[in-house]
Amino acid sequence: MEMPTKCEMLLTINGENYSVVARQADTLLFVLRDELGLTGAKPGCLNGDCGACTVLVDGIPIKSCMMLAIETVGKEITTIEGLRNTPIQRAFIEHFAFQCGYCTPGFIMNAYALTEQHPDADDSTIQEWLESNICRCTSYQEIEEAVKSVLMEKRKNE
Repeated sequence: MEMPTKCEMLLTINGENYSVVARQADTLLFVLRDELGLTGAKPGCLNGDCGACTVLVDGIPIKSCMMLAIETVGKEITTIEGLRNTPIQRAFIEHFAFQCGYCTPGFIMNAYALTEQHPDADDSTIQEWLESNICRCTSYQEIEEAVKSVLMEKRKNE
């Protein structure tokens, strides 16, 4: 049996270029974690249901277990490691919007994109966006409060 062919890919992640050799069938999640050591995106369900592996590709939340790494060549990938000290991260801490923390990076990525793309988001929009991620430990109330606090701060600073 012939081994799958690997190829070199140039990926732009958190504003930096990375050259990685991977199979064309490797998911973005696998390449981020196992090839580049960016372990913030978490393997959960591995079928796109839980959102623990959410990253941004050109600013759009994507479940990295469902996207091939080769599909991201020429695109800007943002991982949780690229959102250090952002208002949404601080809001999650201030509002205790996590318990075990496994799902938190995916929620933060999704919430960050929401606050960037919909600074005028209402309760319905927030709930709709948060439906793509699953948390088994906490209620979504604290997460919603964290998102709302960032949105309020953005509106105040406009």
